[in-house]
Amino acid sequence: MSLHVPRVLTAAIASFALTQPALAHEQAGVAGGLVSGLLHPITGIDHLIAMVAVGIWGAQLGAPAIWILPITFPLVMAVGGVLGVLHVPLPMPEVMIALSAVILGVAVAARLRLPSAAAALVVAIFAIFHGHAHGAELPRAANALAYGIGFVTATGLLHLCGIAIGTLTRWPAGERVIQGLGAGIAGIGCYFLAQGLGAVA
Repeated sequence: MSLHVPRVLTAAIASFALTQPALAHEQAGVAGGLVSGLLHPITGIDHLIAMVAVGIWGAQLGAPAIWILPITFPLVMAVGGVLGVLHVPLPMPEVMIALSAVILGVAVAARLRLPSAAAALVVAIFAIFHGHAHGAELPRAANALAYGIGFVTATGLLHLCGIAIGTLTRWPAGERVIQGLGAGIAGIGCYFLAQGLGAVA
């Protein structure tokens, strides 16, 4: 596999991200139900790349982290969702969501080895902010329960996609591709982070 593949993938991800709204969680319209919940994490590129990164990082760390991280994130995200519904303020949620993509992307690119508990704590902290952003949408949903189930399900599926991508670590060339993806995720996260900081400045 060519060493240029990670660069190509990174460029493709970046070009896709830059076509999305600067703050992907500030979407127009009122959420519907299950379908809206399923689509929201997929159409929000900042959420999407962070979720995939969680799965990839878990796969890199191996058992038990490969399952602990994808389970921890949706559970804690649900708590963050409740905070969003209750309008409990969190400091700079959009900035923290962007920062999650940066940190998780760097973890993947650097093949950061942390104990499973420490990695789960990192994931849990960011999950609160992702959940809060989704929870803020719930009061406007036509069917809040279905919407909530939809975005938690979509998040889990994105984790599984990341785990599937993470299986490439079995091959040396695959590991280089994954590191390139991690760098691309971190780069996109930096773009959203700059946008978020600009919005709060």
